[in-house]
Amino acid sequence: MPLYSIKMRASAHGAHISGAEKIIPDSRIPANASGLLQRGLTHPKGRPDMLNIKIERLQDEDILYLDALPVNTVEVSDVREGVQEIRKFLNALFLENTENIIALLPEMNSMRGALLLDVDTLERLEPDPERGVRATYMDQETGPQNGKAACAAPKDHYQEAIVLATKVANAPNIIGEICISDDPGYVTGYVASKSSGYKRITKLKEYGSESGGRIFLYRGSRGDVGKTITYLENQPVLVRNVQPLVQKEKPAGKFDYIENELRAMRQTHLYRTMKTLRSAQSRAVECGGRTMLMMASNNYLDMSSRADVKQYAARALETYGAGSGGSRLTTGNTELHERLEEKIAAFKNTESALVFNSGYTANTAAISALMGRGDTIFSDELNHASIIDGCRLSGAKIIVYRHNDMRDLEQKIAENPCARGLIVSDAVFSMDGDILRLPEFVQIADKNGLLSMIDEAHSTGVLGETGRGIIEHFHYEHRPDILMGTLSKAIGSEGGFVCGSRNLTEYLKNKARGFIFSTSLSPVAMAASYKAFEVIEENPGLIAKLHENVRFFCQRLREGGLPIHSETAVIPLLIGDEKKTVEASQTLFEEGYFTSAIRYPTVKKGSARLRIALMATHEQGQLKKAAQAILNLPAFKDKRNQYHDD
Repeated sequence: MPLYSIKMRASAHGAHISGAEKIIPDSRIPANASGLLQRGLTHPKGRPDMLNIKIERLQDEDILYLDALPVNTVEVSDVREGVQEIRKFLNALFLENTENIIALLPEMNSMRGALLLDVDTLERLEPDPERGVRATYMDQETGPQNGKAACAAPKDHYQEAIVLATKVANAPNIIGEICISDDPGYVTGYVASKSSGYKRITKLKEYGSESGGRIFLYRGSRGDVGKTITYLENQPVLVRNVQPLVQKEKPAGKFDYIENELRAMRQTHLYRTMKTLRSAQSRAVECGGRTMLMMASNNYLDMSSRADVKQYAARALETYGAGSGGSRLTTGNTELHERLEEKIAAFKNTESALVFNSGYTANTAAISALMGRGDTIFSDELNHASIIDGCRLSGAKIIVYRHNDMRDLEQKIAENPCARGLIVSDAVFSMDGDILRLPEFVQIADKNGLLSMIDEAHSTGVLGETGRGIIEHFHYEHRPDILMGTLSKAIGSEGGFVCGSRNLTEYLKNKARGFIFSTSLSPVAMAASYKAFEVIEENPGLIAKLHENVRFFCQRLREGGLPIHSETAVIPLLIGDEKKTVEASQTLFEEGYFTSAIRYPTVKKGSARLRIALMATHEQGQLKKAAQAILNLPAFKDKRNQYHDD
């Protein structure tokens, strides 16, 4: 029966994520292709933007059959002990450069293949040092006795590693191999040689680390390097008699994976805790037994603590009670819900508005109701998680375009024609504070017959002279089809809303599951939101004061050497390193400033930041002191010096 090599390669932004291969008869190609694709799409290192499947027939006479290396498992308690096992392995090969070889392990991390290392001279022999040498064309021999290998099941680290190690150990001039998996959820690695077999070492890195790679240990003449590489990269190999792994350790508990994830988050400074407030959400809060200046709240206009808003809500509590008692379509619809929707529609200058239980629900429910299978959604790469989740729930094809890049958006639309589609974006991006290029955005949507939707969570009550949002900011010259927003930020209450045509809101009442199947928000929240909109309409000076505070605060930072600028209430202070960001936030907390340390997965790894959010009620004296406290942070010392040098 003829055999075929089938290979999968997954990459994102040009960087390798995952690879896998099988050597199988043609009857098993469809099942294996599907399984390999699924593996590539669900790799722990991220979702790829490019997947390749390559299938080629092999000549039977070219296939080399090898017996699997004998296996030994070494239990270690930490990485230090694991590295000590590598040291023992190298010493057993009678190498003189043991410590120098171990020092090379960090160089493996960015390579797609392996280092090919001359163990005597420590010269790297790979023709392409960035790519390395890749061992390919190998699999476990399949048959009735080994059915698991017959299809591309979820990754089995041990089964695939023993196949690779067996092939490498039999390569000409290779005397050994060191391997650490780059899978963040797998900490076991191995060392292997034809003489000592395959030695599993249970911990060679910390859980959650994406570091990994391999070193092939070469001893021979330079003239034989090509022969070694040809064997590794082109010789088809089937490995026989792969024995199942005998687990000596106790079976994993049901919740061990949770403990492991929490441990990994703590080690990588991504673990989050909550601070308890013992006061109203305002410019000053009680936390940790002290009064602090709040510089992280989305309560941009300080509406939640205004006396007139609280009094209006209190009267609603007295009249309507604490809860709504049902969904809007059953018993939970009060006149306060309807009055608020009329107020929002008038404020946003749209025909109609519909209130949801949160901004998150508004996005997920509206997007998944408007789009479905066969449709296409074009989404900014920095959109809020609620937009991303709404896109996924819809089942539509999702095309991500570069952040606020209208040229890339147009190109993606041209490459992905569709009968029905949606372009969706934040108005103000919540972690960067920058503003959508609305005129081009709307023009592109209209030109291509696509719905346009804007999330105004951080622009309502902030942008425009009267706080009416991004449309006012751009002088009412361009209007998207759908406006979404929240009641929990500048409005100071809770809930979300969608604005647009009357047909749109009627459609969502009947199609949006997040609206249909949710108990409606309390009349108290509706009353507080209604009064907040009324206050904004009657006091445009609040918006002007917020804008003034933003300008003042950014100017103080610029004077101190940080080139910070923002047109919104969100001011990101990029640090990069997660640990330094947490330390900076804690230092400010100890000095009386409540700030947020924003880290992965809210932002990309390596782009951690302090997210400063200002209020209209902050006083300039407070902001001046806060800016100085930030400038004094060690995390910004080098940045200030760099900017001064520039």
